[in-house]
Amino acid sequence: MALIKVLAPEGVRLAALFKPVTIVGSGPGCDVVLAYPGVSAAHAQILFDGRDFSLEELDKTGDIAINGKKKRRSRLVHGDRVDLGKASLLFSMFDEPTRSVEPSIDGADRIRSLAKLQEFSERLMGTGSADKLFDSMLEAVLEVTGAEKGFVMVLEEQAEGSTKPVVRATRHARGEWTTGVEAALSDTIVARVLETGKPLIVTDAQADAAFARSESVVALKLSSVMCAPLRYQGQTTGVIYVGNDRVKGLFQRAQLEMLSVFAAQASLLVQNALLVQSLREDKARLSNDLQNARFGELIGSCASMLEVFRKLQRVATTDITVLITGETGTGKELIARETHRRSTRANGPFVVINCGAIPENLIESELFGHARGAFTGAVQSRAGKFQLADKGTLFLDEVGELPLAMQVKLLRAIQERVVTRVGESRGEPVDIRIVAATNRVLEDEIKAGRFREDLYYRLNVVNLYLPPLRERGDDVLIIAKALLSKHGPELNAKVNGFTPAALATIRRHEWRGNIRQLENRIRRALVLCDRNLLGPDDLDMGAQSEGPILPLEKAKEEFQRRYVLEALERNGGNRTQTARDLGVDPRTIFRYLEKEPSPGP
Repeated sequence: MALIKVLAPEGVRLAALFKPVTIVGSGPGCDVVLAYPGVSAAHAQILFDGRDFSLEELDKTGDIAINGKKKRRSRLVHGDRVDLGKASLLFSMFDEPTRSVEPSIDGADRIRSLAKLQEFSERLMGTGSADKLFDSMLEAVLEVTGAEKGFVMVLEEQAEGSTKPVVRATRHARGEWTTGVEAALSDTIVARVLETGKPLIVTDAQADAAFARSESVVALKLSSVMCAPLRYQGQTTGVIYVGNDRVKGLFQRAQLEMLSVFAAQASLLVQNALLVQSLREDKARLSNDLQNARFGELIGSCASMLEVFRKLQRVATTDITVLITGETGTGKELIARETHRRSTRANGPFVVINCGAIPENLIESELFGHARGAFTGAVQSRAGKFQLADKGTLFLDEVGELPLAMQVKLLRAIQERVVTRVGESRGEPVDIRIVAATNRVLEDEIKAGRFREDLYYRLNVVNLYLPPLRERGDDVLIIAKALLSKHGPELNAKVNGFTPAALATIRRHEWRGNIRQLENRIRRALVLCDRNLLGPDDLDMGAQSEGPILPLEKAKEEFQRRYVLEALERNGGNRTQTARDLGVDPRTIFRYLEKEPSPGP
């Protein structure tokens, strides 16, 4: 176990470093109090990350020197001398105390306990499984304390959101339990430690006024009991409980102190092991969720996406024209590709043209092709996208960006399935299916005179509206984890999951750029993060705003829409039952499924 020795004229004072963060300073609230000139109230802190100790400043005005050299932060190694103001300290990974603040602890027992703690720490460092860690803890604790039985209990979340202490490891020196494991310990004593977060020692439980009336104490005929909390980031996460029912007064204050040190030393590593275990379980759940939520290359399980999948499945096998609408980044091209993949044209070409990315003077040539000499630079005849998509599917992405003059020619080509190359007069028949997409509201574009109404009705035979990511509930978490699994190996990243805080932040974020924005954030984080888990700061979401304030009518409409979709999801997509539950006409459900959300101000 790591120690620091405070060198003072009156002798050497020892302080054990058993916490992840140890505050050193002259203030009375510090873990190690140094009442010396030049020492600030909170001068420095010693950090333990599970492997190494390091010292860093808390007060920039305070002097810090390590082995005679001024530093503000440094990793500590055995034998380092640290000067804080006029105070001198020695750092040791293991040492014999020369003078303890608590003289009641026997020196030989302390040395034996510290040696065991050092062995225990080394064992913990090499143990990855949470269950193996718990077993190691109990083996070491029972050996040091002389207890005949021991338990490790961890607070685990229940389905209803509450927490319950669950036994994760047990030991009994005399072999089998005569009753159930949980029945062999005092729930009263455990509850007291969980409530206060402080260690507890009972030398004769049946004679102790605080516990003599406890049913569990009386029934178990308890004698000597010790219980210490497992704490992480200021919260009690479980307890270590040891006891001996045959010997009264077995445990003294020294054993309780060492048990507390054991618990503090193990808490950080135990939490890491539990987190790794949770990640493994989460990965298994993710694989299952992905399997259930996948529709080809698409991922989604919310009611609005299930409605999209239902429509897509029905129209894919026909040659009917499909218009895909929704905000940018919602995956419109993936829907188009899935429509083609499930169609009878799946063996034919899938040709994409971005109508908004081609200069106006070239778009006719791109769509319909051109003859040799049709214009300057046309050195040879060239087929257009319509010809290339023959016997397949033509995907017109961002069709709302087409200039009006081109819309007329596109309408004619779609109606007649005949195209004429630029510079020629003879038409060429084409056998294609048209799938178009836009992030614009074409009804508004028609009113503004920027889009032809006849072309709109030609394209909008079947409409597939993709909801924004912010309206898809827990889909965003499944998609985020799928993107992490996809891009992590591609970028050789060591990241293998998200922190709970990151998942909560992802869930409530607005995602104005939808899946494309989420994917870009994750790719960026994978490149820059040097930890195993992505946090909110890695996703550049540490101090995000709560989003814009909508006018009351818009907010009301958005709430009603989300509520209808949530009710539909709870009813497994059954619109008739949802309408009955909400007390509305079924057509109202269809209206909310087809209607796009109101844009924010």
